[in-house]
Amino acid sequence: MDLYRNGIVSQRTWRGKERRSQDSLGLVSTLSFPVIVSTADAMLKAASVTLVGYEKTGSGQCTAIVRGTIAEVRIAVQAGVEHAQQEGRLHSSTVLPRPFPNLEVVFPIGCKLLEQLSGYNHGRVSNQALGLLETRGFPAMVGAADAMLKAADVQLSAYETIGDGLCTAIIRGAVANVAMALQVGIAQAQQIGEIVAVTVIPRPLEDLEKSLPVAQCLIEAEPQPLVLPIKVKEEVKELVELPDLGKLPMSTKDS
Repeated sequence: MDLYRNGIVSQRTWRGKERRSQDSLGLVSTLSFPVIVSTADAMLKAASVTLVGYEKTGSGQCTAIVRGTIAEVRIAVQAGVEHAQQEGRLHSSTVLPRPFPNLEVVFPIGCKLLEQLSGYNHGRVSNQALGLLETRGFPAMVGAADAMLKAADVQLSAYETIGDGLCTAIIRGAVANVAMALQVGIAQAQQIGEIVAVTVIPRPLEDLEKSLPVAQCLIEAEPQPLVLPIKVKEEVKELVELPDLGKLPMSTKDS
């Protein structure tokens, strides 16, 4: 009996270690929203990790957070760092092998744990390309977005602001249309203000797609169920007195 108990304890200990090995975290911070999105894309395509999301801390700083095994997270973070360095926007990075549970409760780094446990598939690729154009100044971003929509068959899905005057327009469409739209948007934004960063992601993974904002007007409203009133007020009915049939005159017919 003691050996059996020891076997259970050993098995539980092994399972606990295996579960903790899947919970490593990687964080890469950049100074641009388009760059953090393309950095996250590079991390997802370099290793088998899950993109938890982004944390925007103001002054143009954005952090991409991924999780997975320690080996995969290290590979992903290295790929993200190299990409951000090539863009000249790297701020900082770190890898946490086994974060304490209290850390995950307080910080926004565990929002996709439930999807992971339910077998969430984060490997599917979107057919549409993503285009992100970042300006310093809201008027330049709005002007660029208008020019992009008029120049090519693309959809403006949302915009993002991260402080320090940085604003990003996010468009979707075929790769050729997105590339054409961004060229026109760059020219228009330069006439109004300052271009900071431009990114094209040809085949974004589903993880990346779900991490980006979507304008409220593009979200299809779910049909609302028909709600019947709980209490129905009935009208007061007037009682009518019927005549006594025995006192009514009887009509006779001649035979």
